[in-house]
Amino acid sequence: MKNKNAAVVSVISNSALVLFKIAAGIVTGSVSIISEAIHSAIDLAAAVMAFFSIKQAEVPPDEDHPYGHGKIENLSAVIEAALIIVAAALIAFEAVHKMRTGSKVSMPSLAIAVMGISVVVNFFVARYLYKVAKETDSPALEADAAHLTADIYSSIAVLASLVVIALSGLQIIDPIAALAISLLIFYEGVMISRKSIGSLLDSSLPEDEIAHIKKILEAESKHIKDYHELRTRKAGRQRHVDLHLTVCANETIKNAHATMDIIENSISSQLNNCKVVIHPEPCGNMTDKCPDECSWNNDNGGQRHGE
Repeated sequence: MKNKNAAVVSVISNSALVLFKIAAGIVTGSVSIISEAIHSAIDLAAAVMAFFSIKQAEVPPDEDHPYGHGKIENLSAVIEAALIIVAAALIAFEAVHKMRTGSKVSMPSLAIAVMGISVVVNFFVARYLYKVAKETDSPALEADAAHLTADIYSSIAVLASLVVIALSGLQIIDPIAALAISLLIFYEGVMISRKSIGSLLDSSLPEDEIAHIKKILEAESKHIKDYHELRTRKAGRQRHVDLHLTVCANETIKNAHATMDIIENSISSQLNNCKVVIHPEPCGNMTDKCPDECSWNNDNGGQRHGE
């Protein structure tokens, strides 16, 4: 519910800013403000997609999607990134056109006021979205917050250019600022697409999270001989971890299962929204005799923690 509310806030704020910027851009004739209006329109589209992707991602697993619907958030982020890149190209084209034909910004004080309001609104909304994205681990909200953060920087650049135009009358600064915005937006789109496509292609979890998993496994060295085939991936907010554990060949299923439960609970407590699947394997190559080096047999008498 919290992430849905955040998405709604983003949709409302972006809708208002798009209307303000379009009106200000038309009245003042500023290509940089029109560029910002396009940027905000992309943010609005991203916010709408984030809202619906979050709603769909929370649908429970079903027969056709046994692993859930989490990747819809990653797909949403990829589409958002593509829209951002297209917007960057449109803004760059218009900025170059204005450089060639010339442009004049009228009523710069109105333009400055609109961009100042945009910076303040986006600052507080972006902080809120980042906070909720971190709490809920939502890639869609994180992408939305990244859009707004880029919007803040580009709005500041436009605001500064408008102030310079008002003070000096150098009209060429307006299309130059728009071109700079297009480059910033393009970079933003590329970064979002790289991260989101990585998740769609089942890239591993970040190194620090894998280090947490390995630390937990190493802490259970008295009860497992080793672990191997550790695999990790992420679908939306849901992390998936699976691995093979080597346990004593003479251990009971009950005790081996208790060991796996402890490991699964430890990993889940360290990593939010994490599903762990463990495949146990007996030591000694499936022989009836437990190897002499089996630490469980020699040191623990086949007992689990506290038994």
